[in-house]
Amino acid sequence: MEIYLDANATTPVLPQARAAALSVMAEAFGNPSSIHGSGLRARAVLDEARATARRVLGASTGRLLFTSGATEGIQTAVLSALTALRRRRDTGESLPPQLLYGATEHKAVPEALKHWNALLGLHLKVVAIPVGLDGRHDLAWLREQAPQAGLVCTMAANNETGVISDLDGIAEALQGSPALWLVDGVQALGKLALDLDRRPIDYAPFSGHKLYAPKGIGMLYVRDGAPFTPLIAGGGQEGALRSGTENMAGIAALGAVLKALESGEVFASAQRLAERRERLAAALRDAFPGVVFNAPFALSLPTTLNVSVPGLSAKLLLDLFDAAGLRVSGGSACGASRAQPSYVLEAMGLPAWRTAAAVRLSFGGADADTTLDEACRRLRACGESLRASCQIPSADEAPRHAERLTRFVVDGACCYVVADEASRRAVVIDPLPELTERLAQWMRCRGIALAAVLDTHSHGDHASSAPALRAAAKDLLAPEAQGHRVDALGWPLDQDRLALGALRLSRLATPGHTEDATAYLLHEGETLRAAFVGDTVMPGALGRSDFTVSAPLAFGPSLKTLAERVGADVTLLPGHDYDDRFATTLAIESLAQPLLDGVLRGRLSAEAFAAEKAELERDLPPTEYQTMACGARVACARAAERVEMSAAELRTALRGAVAPVLVDVREDYEVRLSPTGELAPESVPLSTLLNALPRWSALPADAPVIFFCRSGNRSAQAAKALRRFGHAQAWSLEGGLALWDAEKISAPADGLAFAI
Repeated sequence: MEIYLDANATTPVLPQARAAALSVMAEAFGNPSSIHGSGLRARAVLDEARATARRVLGASTGRLLFTSGATEGIQTAVLSALTALRRRRDTGESLPPQLLYGATEHKAVPEALKHWNALLGLHLKVVAIPVGLDGRHDLAWLREQAPQAGLVCTMAANNETGVISDLDGIAEALQGSPALWLVDGVQALGKLALDLDRRPIDYAPFSGHKLYAPKGIGMLYVRDGAPFTPLIAGGGQEGALRSGTENMAGIAALGAVLKALESGEVFASAQRLAERRERLAAALRDAFPGVVFNAPFALSLPTTLNVSVPGLSAKLLLDLFDAAGLRVSGGSACGASRAQPSYVLEAMGLPAWRTAAAVRLSFGGADADTTLDEACRRLRACGESLRASCQIPSADEAPRHAERLTRFVVDGACCYVVADEASRRAVVIDPLPELTERLAQWMRCRGIALAAVLDTHSHGDHASSAPALRAAAKDLLAPEAQGHRVDALGWPLDQDRLALGALRLSRLATPGHTEDATAYLLHEGETLRAAFVGDTVMPGALGRSDFTVSAPLAFGPSLKTLAERVGADVTLLPGHDYDDRFATTLAIESLAQPLLDGVLRGRLSAEAFAAEKAELERDLPPTEYQTMACGARVACARAAERVEMSAAELRTALRGAVAPVLVDVREDYEVRLSPTGELAPESVPLSTLLNALPRWSALPADAPVIFFCRSGNRSAQAAKALRRFGHAQAWSLEGGLALWDAEKISAPADGLAFAI
């Protein structure tokens, strides 16, 4: 059963609301502007809904119009306020020079300000009101700036943190200011008493789908005397405030929700909601030692928890919770797909690790106690799964299995652990500061000794995190790691190779990206298995060589040396992998990168190569993670290739002459929470995919390898990686398990099959 804890993004529709909407569509379906009986019945529904809304909002006066949602309400309010300012300007009156909005405001507000400010030709300064660590507005700052403001926009409660604004304090700070005041009431509806009659709020938009009504219906309150300009002109509906035939099904549904709120029989009291939040908080503390709550409970809605867990990324937590059937988000639903940290938490001044790792749990006032009980049980199960898979400390001291090669990625930067299970020793290559504690935990849980920490090159913009990792894993250092002196990249000064049981590492100087750039060659016996090449060669790019520590004229010769030592087809493991391609070879990259092909084939001298490369690297923009780009990327030759396999195609593959290999690429902590049984005969987490690529590449050409994960994103990455290594029959299950959990999976006597 799905446990939905993302109510701040949207809510299910209340049964009473569904019934009201269906009743209107079936019986009172008339146009409320019509004067016949059907129209009058529709008008009665509309009027009753508006009257109920006025009572709930404490708005006996002022205008209250129905909209499509809060975004339309915000647009209308901003347009109204700024149009009034332009009229004043057109009559020769001087205007306040700025428009203010809360730094933690939903993006709909500053974007609306910028849009209408430019479109109306006002060109006023748009300024964010700072907030404190508690997420509340800096009232002293606002008091000082308010006299120069034409419009001030704040929210009643924040959608990411649940922090409740001090509306009375804001009202006091605005006394004497010419500014109009817009309050985003979306998250407050049904949770806070807004008392619009007694507060000098000029505009307050609301959205029904945040409170168990359908999407596409909302409201906008406009104080008597506040300027108003319709956003939508036409037939004059809603008293000529908002034209267009009213969304009667939505209005009836919203009215039913507001009636249920008034009755007090459906929605839990504030005290009950606070008790439920405390139960969730206790479960989070049990599951994740060290969990941090990013907003003070005393100042927040009782239905919202925003948390960060040391050492665990937001993506890891989201995948974990989703595997447990807990639907949560990484912040605002409107920005959840983006790579950037939470701007709300950044505005509060929280540490970078908390802003990047934050996860929001939000529940609704109509949720059942049993739902919260099950949510708490699953949260604790999530903690147990992480302990069992070495993500957080566990009392169980039995060493866990260690794969030969494990890859960790942070904002496109790659770190590798090379481990030998027989000798229980490992080497970390290109450590990342964000992974220090996680890497130490990884080795400690597996009973692995740390033999060395290596960098493939020095860093011009920051120091290596190798010393921090050695300090964090001090109790895990192998004897040779304690006694040997090492160079600046971590290599033992008196050794030409590092032995890990049957594995050994040697090094190869590859100056170019930096003067000390080094490749580490991984051998098993006499066979060269892979080369860790740092930023010398990346999938779709060559490392840039325009740093002060670079050696651009040495880059071309280094590539030729690398080709001579490793050959065209040995796996290259990069220091950055911005496009999730995992690994590459010189043969693959020569086909995609003319510059690389030119130098390897002798068509370009070292000087010509350096010159063309410098031109390619001119004015490189930051990456999508807002980090420095470490190379100029070229287009991926397979970027448009389709790897998704549909339900019908999967059915055909399962009945084909060649049995497909089905691979679950979710991480172990996810599989433990939602095992797929007979669906996946093989489980290879994406973090250890590199170990299996050579084996799958050697399969017969007609043998399908079908990957799946939660959403289809990671499985598509795996399929594309395998295709890059020459196996054309690599596929990703379309939509992943998220779209397949309603399907019936069976294993008949004649083999695996889907019943769809």
